[in-house]
Amino acid sequence: MPAHASPDAGQSEDPAGLLTRRRFLTYVVAAPVLTVAASSVITPGKAYAVVPSPPQPENILDLGDVMVAATKQVEDLLVLEVTPDNRVVFRVPRAEVGQGITTALAMVVADEIDARLTDVEVPLEEARQDLGTAQSTGGSSSVRALWDPVRSIAAEARARLVTAAAERWDLPARSLSTRDTAVWAPDGRSATYGSLTEAAAEVAVPAVSTDPKPSSEYRLIGKSTPRIDARSIVTGQARFALDVDVSGALPTVVIRPPTLKGTVESYDGSAALRMPGVMAVTELPSGVAVTAKTFDQALKARSAVDVTWGRGTVDGVSDAEIKERLAKAIPSSTLPALLDQRVVDATFDFAFVNHAPMEVGSAVADVQSGSAEVWLATKSPTGAQSAVAEAVELDVDQVTLHVVRGGGSFGRRIYHEPAVEAALVSQAIGKPVKLMWTRNDDMRHGRVRPRSHHKLRAVHAAGQVLSYEHRMSCVELDLGSGTGQALVDAGYVNPTVGSAFYTLSQSCPYHFGVVTESLNEVSYDMPTATWRSVYSGQARTAEEILVDEIAKALGTDAVVMRKKFLKTAEARAVLDKVATEGEWGRAMSSGTAQGVALHGEYRSIAACLVEIDCRGTKPRVTKAVMALDVGRQVNPSGLRAQAMGSLMDGISTVLLAGNHLDDGAFREGSFSDFQYARQADAPLECDVHLVGGTGKPGGVGELCVPAAAGAVANAYARATGKKPRTFPINF
Repeated sequence: MPAHASPDAGQSEDPAGLLTRRRFLTYVVAAPVLTVAASSVITPGKAYAVVPSPPQPENILDLGDVMVAATKQVEDLLVLEVTPDNRVVFRVPRAEVGQGITTALAMVVADEIDARLTDVEVPLEEARQDLGTAQSTGGSSSVRALWDPVRSIAAEARARLVTAAAERWDLPARSLSTRDTAVWAPDGRSATYGSLTEAAAEVAVPAVSTDPKPSSEYRLIGKSTPRIDARSIVTGQARFALDVDVSGALPTVVIRPPTLKGTVESYDGSAALRMPGVMAVTELPSGVAVTAKTFDQALKARSAVDVTWGRGTVDGVSDAEIKERLAKAIPSSTLPALLDQRVVDATFDFAFVNHAPMEVGSAVADVQSGSAEVWLATKSPTGAQSAVAEAVELDVDQVTLHVVRGGGSFGRRIYHEPAVEAALVSQAIGKPVKLMWTRNDDMRHGRVRPRSHHKLRAVHAAGQVLSYEHRMSCVELDLGSGTGQALVDAGYVNPTVGSAFYTLSQSCPYHFGVVTESLNEVSYDMPTATWRSVYSGQARTAEEILVDEIAKALGTDAVVMRKKFLKTAEARAVLDKVATEGEWGRAMSSGTAQGVALHGEYRSIAACLVEIDCRGTKPRVTKAVMALDVGRQVNPSGLRAQAMGSLMDGISTVLLAGNHLDDGAFREGSFSDFQYARQADAPLECDVHLVGGTGKPGGVGELCVPAAAGAVANAYARATGKKPRTFPINF
């Protein structure tokens, strides 16, 4: 493509070079590497973070925008390098937990700098306190937060490489072009970026525009691209936390209490220490750790440790008590119906749900006198770094935290208990350790989506919905770190972080007159967490079920009714797409039915239509059609994969998967009794359609869960004639 012309573009307004973005960005010479980073012209080489200020309410539609705003505040601290071996390296300040973020960002970098995708490397950035919450992954914010900053630094690098080539060849910079990780002259000469990187690092002012490309010049963005890490994952070359090779690191597991957050009153590890390979038995705040030469030895030795346990924080508490408290926490309606008005109301209960990522919690730690080094899959690197520092009584700058890929998250890896446990054991025994949670640990002591209760009420008359109320209560959601901390740092506490989160993330997509939405949290000291879609996975599912029941009360088709009341053309477009492609309203056999729902969040909108077969003992979703408008589509195949994964989450949480709390302990202990959807539960047909595609990217990682869950619930209601009120339905 032609290099962008207009020398000194965007700089004439500030001759002194003190205010403009072009002058603010400088380039550090780490010869012979071109490093595109931010440093102030006032003190060369020193990076300056901008103190974030709370985004204004009118500019906020969801929580992810807080994270986007945080990233924009520190975008000048992101780093891109061009190395002599012709590699373009961008250190990703986000977590890769299977969502494909590294592939999407590699595509953005390659497209903007005009490099071959195979020449781009995207390692995960280590924990950096200067990045703060901008390094957190959540709120479906990664691509949309980094879209502008990454394109900007890649465009800056490209402009300087072109300028360096022009100076070498004594040609006008605007006559040159870039492609395939090289600069090209009109006469056919070329120079690789690697051969130009040292000279480019010396360029004071680029001779061509540093503006990002127009979308008409994209080569990769918008085209389905296989994941750049797919081969390494399927061949076992990809490195997760327990694959990290730290010399002398000893396998470690933890004996955990019988009830949530139980404490160690006393223990005797002498018998375990006499067993083969056992190296140490260490008391922790969360239990007793056993360290051995192999994980097999450590696991076998756990039963030999005699532990006397103290009470947990919710001993004696079960689901029935929590359900009762949640129901009492919601006030009665304040909007009465008049004589000529009718009411549609419903109450819903959603169970606790474990994240259950395929990779259980794990971390590697090496704590020395005066320093600590930790390897962890984390969505909150700076939070994990600070927690480790506090636990082992070091300054945060004495802790190095390496971020490694994670085998799934769904919100779980915002929290970092394995890193703290590993660091404490390493400090106690004076050796590096590899600490692993078992699946049973994860199920019974890992974090869960809070149980919730919902009261919904709609008042209608003459074919119009006059008012809509949704009052939700849930077990208090732990938002003290990671995503929640972004809200705290931004100044939103109203009156709890959870209610602020709820207010920012929830928005009724329908013109339903006077809308009232509220959240009341009930406090229990137990390990809760954000779970894919956070509150929306429950709140919007309940809402979409009620919408179907409103349509029935109005004597209107469910799709027609939604289209009448939807607020945006984008929402109607995705709904039209699934209705058309899924043949909404076609004749179905008794015991089978269609269901539809939609959800908008993260600057995106999605609709889902499913078909369900309830004629057997186990309901089965047989077909799904989904439609998404997520703005600019970076990698369509990645978007489709995210939608399909969300569909399985919706099927699971509506039909199959939940966790029972019995007397202070979770009943489920493995995938044998935590009935998450398997391959046999997947639809025989699943089509994902992408519509729209202009503007900036929206979020997609959590977008489709509420739409999928609502569609499954509505299909079940139509097929059985029942009104589902408790989820999962088989609970």
